[in-house]
Amino acid sequence: MNAHPGPPADAADTVELDVTNVAHGGVSVARLDGRVVFVSDTLPGERVRARITERSKKSFWRADTIEAIEPSPHRVRHVWDAASIERAPEQRAGGAEFGHIALDHQRELKRRVLADALQRFGGLPEDVASDIVVEAAPGDDERGGLGWRTRVSLHVGEDGRAGPFVARSHRVVPVDDHPLASEAIAALQPFAQRFDGAERVDLVSPSVGGARIIPRSEGENAAQTITERVGTREFRLDDTGFWQVHREAAAVLTDAVTRAIDPALVDPHAANLDLYGGVGLFAAAMGDAFGRETRVTSVESSPRATDHASENLAEWVGALAVTSRVDAYLRTLDAQAGANERSRLAAATVVLDPPRSGAGREVVDLLARLAPAQIVYVACDPVALARDIGLFAEHGYATRGIRAFDLFPHTHHLEAVALLVR
Repeated sequence: MNAHPGPPADAADTVELDVTNVAHGGVSVARLDGRVVFVSDTLPGERVRARITERSKKSFWRADTIEAIEPSPHRVRHVWDAASIERAPEQRAGGAEFGHIALDHQRELKRRVLADALQRFGGLPEDVASDIVVEAAPGDDERGGLGWRTRVSLHVGEDGRAGPFVARSHRVVPVDDHPLASEAIAALQPFAQRFDGAERVDLVSPSVGGARIIPRSEGENAAQTITERVGTREFRLDDTGFWQVHREAAAVLTDAVTRAIDPALVDPHAANLDLYGGVGLFAAAMGDAFGRETRVTSVESSPRATDHASENLAEWVGALAVTSRVDAYLRTLDAQAGANERSRLAAATVVLDPPRSGAGREVVDLLARLAPAQIVYVACDPVALARDIGLFAEHGYATRGIRAFDLFPHTHHLEAVALLVR
């Protein structure tokens, strides 16, 4: 396609760059006089005119594309006009940084980022890392990767209108639509309203019940209970609480976690754990897969989520929901567990679903000291996953399999599920 130039830029900050690679974080890599430049709104293989936006780092600079001089054959019209290079960089909506790339090629770029991270930080052989395929969620190809978000968080500008931030900024951009949002959220017409007095607006479209707009201010914590359905099972949670954003994500990840678990290593009576357990999604999956008497403890730092997990897991006689930070829970367990409990922990299956920053060294070290038989790691950041796989490898855990899922089309994010075996 022919790309049209954006608004004129300061000539002193404007450069031409040959883009050679993709980097973690939704940007691509170029070099300028030997210096690495991370460039937004482009992709490998392009020659672009870009505006330097950050020179503060000795090791790299940042730049925004303002024109694709030699576009890649994988460049397409951006799915969201508010985020396209036809807009000045300071007016581009954030949240769809891959929207100018053909959907199948987005997945290839995500695969490259994951494979590179697994080799560099996880120590996996190149052939193993390169064989991973980033799988599409049901319905996404048919929809062009649009309409998948059942949760959208917007920020309120000085004029009372809600919109996204510009990428890597705290500046609100007024928009007229959000093509990644579900049809039910679009029907709320949030961009035609004013939210004076609110700091942000959450748009939520649960699988049961109607979509809703939730204006929020600092310190405001009021929440209502909603229901999400995964297969035939229902989960109750706060409308302001965490749930997977993609309409199919909970079902896709439940299936992936269940398939990742090695049944030969499962002991229903072991001290099985669901860490960062939320409202009990994966603990319930373990109970469904291995019987209602399966012993599993869900550990979550949010008291409200733990309350809901207790309710959602009530039918499993061996299920328990505990409110605690995961690191504090593991420290206590390591300090107080007797011989019998350590034996049950050594036979355990652990599902580990940390936040984007990953589990980190302390949690990995504590968990490895308890020596569970297998760990199913659910990750939403490839570098954090790779780093933690490398840490587990130091304790003798081998990576037996990894699957990756494109649950965030038109963004750089992906989910991955890995099985680690002692």
